[in-house]
Amino acid sequence: MARLSHGLAILIMVCLLGSVVPLHAQGDPKATAQTVVDNLLAGDFEAVAAVFDDTMQAALPVEQLAETWQSVEAQVGAFQQQLAVYSYPADGFTRVVITLQFEAAIIDVEVNVGQAQDVVGLFVRPGQVPLPGAGELPAGVEEWEITLNTGTAWELPGIVTVPAGGGPFPAVVLVHGSGPNDRDETIGPNKPFRDIAYALASSGIATLRYDKRTFVHGQQMVDLDLTVREEVVDDALAAVALLHSMEDIDPDRVFVLGHSLGGYLLPHILENGQVDIRGGIILAGNARPLEVLIREQTQYLLALDGELSESDQQQLAATDQLVTAIQALEPDTPGLFFGAPASYWLDLRGYDPVATAQRVNLPLLILQGERDYQVTMTDFQLWQDGLASRDNVTLISYPDLNHLFLAGQGPSRPVEYEQPGQVVDSVISDIVRWINQY
Repeated sequence: MARLSHGLAILIMVCLLGSVVPLHAQGDPKATAQTVVDNLLAGDFEAVAAVFDDTMQAALPVEQLAETWQSVEAQVGAFQQQLAVYSYPADGFTRVVITLQFEAAIIDVEVNVGQAQDVVGLFVRPGQVPLPGAGELPAGVEEWEITLNTGTAWELPGIVTVPAGGGPFPAVVLVHGSGPNDRDETIGPNKPFRDIAYALASSGIATLRYDKRTFVHGQQMVDLDLTVREEVVDDALAAVALLHSMEDIDPDRVFVLGHSLGGYLLPHILENGQVDIRGGIILAGNARPLEVLIREQTQYLLALDGELSESDQQQLAATDQLVTAIQALEPDTPGLFFGAPASYWLDLRGYDPVATAQRVNLPLLILQGERDYQVTMTDFQLWQDGLASRDNVTLISYPDLNHLFLAGQGPSRPVEYEQPGQVVDSVISDIVRWINQY
């Protein structure tokens, strides 16, 4: 199969700022995106550009759009069929990804559709054949839409996935990693939280997952003295409390599962619970400070090609300067550090997740992919060493899994996250087996 050149991996990218011209009072983002793709395939570039917002029209004139798309077609050959469509909400717009099969390659066309049903972003990148059956609700399983923080400025939409049959069921709150994540923790074509929710429901365990506060209210949070309480902890605890109020849920068997940042903060969540939490599940949760991981990840990614160029060394030096600055922050220090204000880093100063887990003394299941470069086996070893004396802590690592608990071979690379996969069965089985002990 032919590969797209690096320059065409991301062909079209414009900022999402600028004025929005209302084109329709109501609309379906998927329908808007489908029309855009249909017009691209038909060569009707005037029609495509007609639904661009002002910023897109300025950044990508009709002539440039035509030239760019035609260069894609020259690489991938004749169009054959459409393979899949999926969408997920972002901060102020909807991402719609349409997977197309051509003679020589599969590509994803991502159309970002604004609230006025205009196009605020357009991307083209290499695609993959969708997994059969991915995303299908298991037979007999039900889902209920819910809202967290009802009546406050921070309402969050979410969903409860409930097994077939009569309850009350054990239940798990799913807590996201860093960044503005949706309820499925969508990364490219992958939805690890949906995978976990559906698989657990098939094994008699309910889940609650929700759109993260920074995903829904990102713009409103820009000027806050942000800490992890506002970003993660408060909403996770609100989800626990909501599960306790549901008739179909066993209030004595409510667990919290945290991935990545959510795993790092899980001991903090458990320690601050206002209602009973039976135990916690940590998926790829770091035991070291965030800034240490960022530095380590930066070096890993820069060295993937086997050497550090002068530019790479300069980038690493800049990262080191930011890490040093974070460690010397004062409450009134202005600016952002790796995208977060001083308040965020100061809130985490002195936080030790392993020591907190020792203090809380609730049952824990700690899972780690050995190919994970974002949270590594160094962190797993710290959890293991710090909790070795506890008989209610189970630790398991998986040789072939990456940060999303997807299987692969060799050194893990970011491109893996753009390839469709599912959380492997052994991870689900280990979670189910552990929950059933309690």
